[in-house]
Amino acid sequence: MSVAASGDAVTRDEPVIEVQSLLTRFGGQVVHESLDLCVRRGELVALVGGSGSGKSVLLREIIGLQRPSGGSVRLLGTDVWSASQEELDAVRRRIGVLFQDAALFSSLDVAGNVATPMREHGRIPPALIEPLVRLRISMAGLLPQAATKMPAELSGGMRKRAGIARALALEPEVLFLDEPTSGLDPVTARELDALLAALNRDLGITIVLVTHDIDTILTITQRMVVLRDGRIAADGPPAEVARCDDEWIRGWFEGRRMAPPLQRSASDGA
Repeated sequence: MSVAASGDAVTRDEPVIEVQSLLTRFGGQVVHESLDLCVRRGELVALVGGSGSGKSVLLREIIGLQRPSGGSVRLLGTDVWSASQEELDAVRRRIGVLFQDAALFSSLDVAGNVATPMREHGRIPPALIEPLVRLRISMAGLLPQAATKMPAELSGGMRKRAGIARALALEPEVLFLDEPTSGLDPVTARELDALLAALNRDLGITIVLVTHDIDTILTITQRMVVLRDGRIAADGPPAEVARCDDEWIRGWFEGRRMAPPLQRSASDGA
């Protein structure tokens, strides 16, 4: 990937996501109010908050799937909500997205799912698609034989990896993930964490993920952004955020540490 080669100091300080004075309303409910967020190239950032705090909504607003009520969103230098469709499509070719539960196309096998973005957006010569699909499947930590499996035949961990392979299809500069380890047993979740850390460290991909997984936050994320009451309540390295005076944040950490571990299913693999 070309991203890793461009990791000089100037480039890595470049903002890839700039959210300013964001306002999000659903009827009379205010989800975001005067929310500001900046993510710089090469960061691995976790978005955390209680139910209804607007984490997934914020992700959809950043990638141009849901229009905010006010404010501005810039992604890779493009104003998402004033851009033309052509400009927005160009930006989306530079990002990858993993939705909750991977959101694979049920009628396509893994290879077909990974190939879809290449065919629709990549302008990739047809002869190159098959070898690139094999490469992306390998990068996501799946064995070659997974390419011919249908989504219904995959374990939870394999579905997540297949979704990541599809998100990597177009060599993204930024990767967005919504609850990547939800529903996985602890061993599989930590293996997925290691994959994301490697993509960030070795390929220089900026990663923004929504998560409730405290192990993910404490072991691989460099920065934790806490959403509460429509704004950012805390923003910094997880160890520092954990020591802040905010009662809700401290309670969140304590509650997650005391939660019982999930049991590994014999049918679930990486």
